[in-house]
Amino acid sequence: MISRSLLCPRNLKQLLKTNPSITKSSYETLNTFLVSQNPHSGIGIAYCYCSKFIFPRYWTTEGPNVVRNYCAAQNSDGSSEWTGVIDYLDESGSVIFSGKGVRSVEPGVDDHVMVGEVKRPFLNVSAVAKIVEIVKRWKWGPEMEAQLDKLQFVPNMIHVNQALKGINDSESSMSLFRWAKRQSWYKPTDECYDLLFDKLNQSRDFNAIQLLFDEMIHDSADLRVSTFTASNRVIQYLAKAEKLEVSFCCFKKIQESGCKIDTQAHNSLITLFLNKGLPYKAFEIYETMEKTGCSLDGSTYELMVPTLAKSGRLDAAFKLFQQMKEKNFRPSFSIFASLVDSMGKAGRLDASMRIYMEMQGFGLRPSATMYVSLIESFVKAGKLEAALKLWDEMKKSGFRPNFGLYTMIIESHAKSGKLEIAMSVFSDMEKAGFLPTPSTYSCLLEMHASSGQVDSAMKLYNSMSNAGLRPGLSTYTSLLTLLANKKLVDVAAKVLLEMKAMGFSVDVSASDVLMVYIKNGSVDLALRWLRFMGSSGIRTNNFILRQLFESCMKNGSYESAKPLLETYVNSSAKVDLILYTSILAHLVRCQEEQDERHLMSILSATQHKAHSFMCGLFTGPEQRKKPVLSFVREFFQDIDYEMEEGAARYFVNVLLNYLVLMGQINRARCVWKVAYENKLFPKAIVFDQHIAWSLDVRNLSVGAALIAIVHSLHRFRKRMLYYGVVPRRIKLVTGPTLKIVVAQMLSSVESPFEVSKVVLRAPGDSVLEWFKKPIVQQFLLNEIPSRADILMHKLNVLFPSSAPELRSLSPPKPLVASRTG
Repeated sequence: MISRSLLCPRNLKQLLKTNPSITKSSYETLNTFLVSQNPHSGIGIAYCYCSKFIFPRYWTTEGPNVVRNYCAAQNSDGSSEWTGVIDYLDESGSVIFSGKGVRSVEPGVDDHVMVGEVKRPFLNVSAVAKIVEIVKRWKWGPEMEAQLDKLQFVPNMIHVNQALKGINDSESSMSLFRWAKRQSWYKPTDECYDLLFDKLNQSRDFNAIQLLFDEMIHDSADLRVSTFTASNRVIQYLAKAEKLEVSFCCFKKIQESGCKIDTQAHNSLITLFLNKGLPYKAFEIYETMEKTGCSLDGSTYELMVPTLAKSGRLDAAFKLFQQMKEKNFRPSFSIFASLVDSMGKAGRLDASMRIYMEMQGFGLRPSATMYVSLIESFVKAGKLEAALKLWDEMKKSGFRPNFGLYTMIIESHAKSGKLEIAMSVFSDMEKAGFLPTPSTYSCLLEMHASSGQVDSAMKLYNSMSNAGLRPGLSTYTSLLTLLANKKLVDVAAKVLLEMKAMGFSVDVSASDVLMVYIKNGSVDLALRWLRFMGSSGIRTNNFILRQLFESCMKNGSYESAKPLLETYVNSSAKVDLILYTSILAHLVRCQEEQDERHLMSILSATQHKAHSFMCGLFTGPEQRKKPVLSFVREFFQDIDYEMEEGAARYFVNVLLNYLVLMGQINRARCVWKVAYENKLFPKAIVFDQHIAWSLDVRNLSVGAALIAIVHSLHRFRKRMLYYGVVPRRIKLVTGPTLKIVVAQMLSSVESPFEVSKVVLRAPGDSVLEWFKKPIVQQFLLNEIPSRADILMHKLNVLFPSSAPELRSLSPPKPLVASRTG
């Protein structure tokens, strides 16, 4: 009867004691033997039953050199085969399985063991545990790879992936990956790369991530393996690490490889570009999402809507906002805030208010910042009523307006002329504990000043001074202008002295006040202010002195004008020909002998060369030592016509008026002749061959026009009588005002000229016959038979008329009485 027994290390010792005949050489005559390994203890247990006991070898998995032998009957040819059935027992002796036993399995080749005739696969848990144990022990290097090569099973990518999950060290994980990649059974998988990228990201080894990514792209392209998860994970890791260039480069490589990029990767890149201040690159990523059909999630909307709004792409932002609601995503407060703010700043106030109301419909409460943004937008757009409504709503919501908002409301209402509201808010601002800035005070004060409210402006000025705030230059200027317009000289002087005490330069401000008095025609106040300036050591400029001098001349204050002119000349200012001519024009209009004396002294005080010319013109030839015509030509030769042509024309007009009034006709004709020779009036006389001769006196004063007509008719007579040239017609272009004066003068000698609207014309033959009359010859050669009422007709309106741009600043004083011839 065959007996069975359980052999274990303890039983083997007992067996050797009771059977000394058993030796180690008995291994060659094995009959039946089975080695079964306990995977947990690593102890080999032998189960055997046979006719004689044979001593077996037992073993463990701890040693590097493992020898496995099996019990079998040995045939004469040396081959081994099974001679019996083996019962597999458990610890209690119960039969687990009966069969012919197992055979040897080659390590690293077979992926299973034979249990009888049945193939039993290695358990994945055991395989993974063995790989993890080796990697954790050896970490990396040839020793680890040698141990992995001796595995008693054939690993696969599932084992590698599971092992990677149990390995925390990135270097060990990469070593296992490199070993696996050299094996014949290796295949790249998305999961494997994903695990590796996760390990490298935990160790912050982004250079290794980049290298592994390039390797993955190359392998996946060659083997056509999808690496969707790993590729997107790389972008997310690099973007979160703020590796801008590397992440965008990987993004482009994934696109080129044809792999799809998910929404989270896009969002990571968008966030990165926005954080780096590159919104346009973020827009590029967003446009890529649209082109590739990548769906937008709530995070994408949260990123893009505020960004588009803040960059000014409001239509695109609003479109995404609408799309977000259509997809049932609930907009956050930041989206509403960005749209309300951007729409308001862009002037789209209606759209901004609609979004604001819609936000409240979602149950979101406006913040203080949103209120401030809306109020600012409406204030800048000039819609102050809507801004005030929001202002009141903000205070009802429990928010306290800040200093800047108070200032904006006050200044906007003040500048728009709503001073009552501005002062009311200003009072609230002080009650709220805010101290108004100088700019707020200045704005209120300037607006009250511009509206002419002296009392309110002075009250604000005093309040500002009491608060220890320093008014600005513009504030002082506005206040002084107001006081000047209100003719409050004493108060203006007090404010100016305070301004000087504050360290401001007051020369310009004082001159501005003086100019206000001059423009308003308040000559007495201007002279009073000028005296105050002199007593305070404040100087003005020559331009204002000249303006005040001319105002005194127009006002007839000749006694006050002369000291001003002397000051003007003594300050190295040069009296030009225009100023001298304007004084001469006053002399022409003068009616009182005393005023004439003042004006003559003023002309002398100018020290202008024209005055020397005037004095020489009225002296005799013995004193001049030259004829009048030569004397006049010498004076006009010294004039710079490039710079003073207009002034010279003005001077000739006024001088001819004066000479005609003084009865100096011959001298006047000399002046006109020289002026015409120097082309001061180049278009006055026109000879159109035998067709028409014309004389244009529209731009001349009355005296100049009369002298020009007499002198020109004398020339016409000479050409017609002595040279026999007779035109078809002769016309005198006078204009509507000089027409009457010229017509009355010519009618006294029975001229053939007919009067029309602006022209006196006559046929050439009729004029020729008229020229032959002795009275006409005497008229043209001697004097003008004129009366004072004809000569002075509308003189004050016409004088001076040669150069409109050089005329006096105000119309001349009307002439009441006329002189008698």
